[in-house]
Amino acid sequence: MKIDKNIIKELTDYLNEFNLTEIEYTDKDTKIKVSKSNPINSNPVASVATSTPISGEAKFNVVSGTEVKSPIIGTAYLAAEPGAKKFSVVGKKIKKGETVMIVEAMKTMNHVPSTVDGIIKEICVDDGQPVEFGQTIIIVE
Repeated sequence: MKIDKNIIKELTDYLNEFNLTEIEYTDKDTKIKVSKSNPINSNPVASVATSTPISGEAKFNVVSGTEVKSPIIGTAYLAAEPGAKKFSVVGKKIKKGETVMIVEAMKTMNHVPSTVDGIIKEICVDDGQPVEFGQTIIIVE
């Protein structure tokens, strides 16, 4: 069996373009699955860079700390209900186990706890944004 490397490259490009964790392609008797490895638990981050184009140049903001990741696929909410006080605000001091966000999946509201004590340095998702399993939702230092 010969595997078409172009298909694998294209699937990998889709993973990055659409920020997916896994994609699968099936054609007759060929099945190709490409995935990124994203552990459930938080991992220390050396640096996370985000770019914002400014007059043709890229500017990078570097934030160091510990990533808190989404334990499930769903929709992220920063507060318990619209207009309510947000669980996470940049600069807020939080304790391990404290709710940092809610991820709604199949009409069930799942509270996501912080995995470490610290100060919230960055909120990586917007209110109402879909999130993937293992996607970083906040960074705590």
